[in-house]
Amino acid sequence: MFCKGCRQEKLRREFPFETLTEECDHAPLHCLRCVTHSVKNASKCPQCSQDVAADNPRYCEFVETLERLFPDSPHLLLETTYDASQETNLTISIVMLGGDCTVLQYHPDMTVRDLKISVGKRLGYLPEKQRLLYKDMELKSCANSRLLTLEDYNVEPFSTLYLIILLYAIPDALNEVVFDLFWGYPPSRCDFLDASVLIYNRSSLQGIVDFSRRSFVGVAHSGDVMDHVKRIGHHTINVKLKDFPSNIDKLFFTLSAWNSPNISSYLNPSLRFFDAKKPNKQLCSDQMEHAAYSQAIIMCSLSKIDGVWNVFSLRTLSAGNAKNYLPLQQTIGGIITQGLC
Repeated sequence: MFCKGCRQEKLRREFPFETLTEECDHAPLHCLRCVTHSVKNASKCPQCSQDVAADNPRYCEFVETLERLFPDSPHLLLETTYDASQETNLTISIVMLGGDCTVLQYHPDMTVRDLKISVGKRLGYLPEKQRLLYKDMELKSCANSRLLTLEDYNVEPFSTLYLIILLYAIPDALNEVVFDLFWGYPPSRCDFLDASVLIYNRSSLQGIVDFSRRSFVGVAHSGDVMDHVKRIGHHTINVKLKDFPSNIDKLFFTLSAWNSPNISSYLNPSLRFFDAKKPNKQLCSDQMEHAAYSQAIIMCSLSKIDGVWNVFSLRTLSAGNAKNYLPLQQTIGGIITQGLC
């Protein structure tokens, strides 16, 4: 999405889902950083100049959201514009869709390989599992036996690079895989998280599979599987890659709260992924501890890139649920538009 305040393209999760006040009669078209900056410095909505007090509940919620998205980088709450006269403290930001981020020193001659090693030390991901993107381009480590640098990709100081983590590259011989998405019951009751799959051809939605629409060509949903003794619910989704229509190239796996306003009351929403023929051999897994205050989370994608199906960790927060998929579709559309998946 494009922010009308700082004039930059940003992720949907960096925008508020509602205006600062009930009197603000406009769509929220300024990002959270611009909105909170305006209230902090001018006590006004940046779009309509409506007065906003520092104890306004929505403003306080926006500040908390920013702190959750960028917990280790408070300076990111304000965008920095590159000044060529600066000679020291040049940096670049590495941001994941789930909100994790780190800031590294910028050197134009730094190789992409060295950058990935530095990112791995900060965020804990192996270099070979990292997919770094800048202005819709993936930064490859080498080409024609030459190590590539940030300068080769015209990466400037104070740029933001997006990091996507590869959970698993599916070998061609593997056809049927299983995604098991599960959660713990809320402490006082049995309630449902819904696992849904949104299926795409490029940026065009082709179908949705969930507890009520349990099949699409190559995709089958288990429906609700509840273990009242262990107080665990899960949805199992079987995917037969070679059965897909030829135009399908992206599947997004989501968890969303059915009755609750957010996921905070559900324990440890998690993902397991395995070969259908070897259900005891887990191929990869992922956990979603940061999703508590979101209505939904886009957990991962299954994307075909250069003829290979890959499972990418996304951990992207979103509004929407199985009653209303439109907000999830908007969030996924932003991911696709920026070339992140």
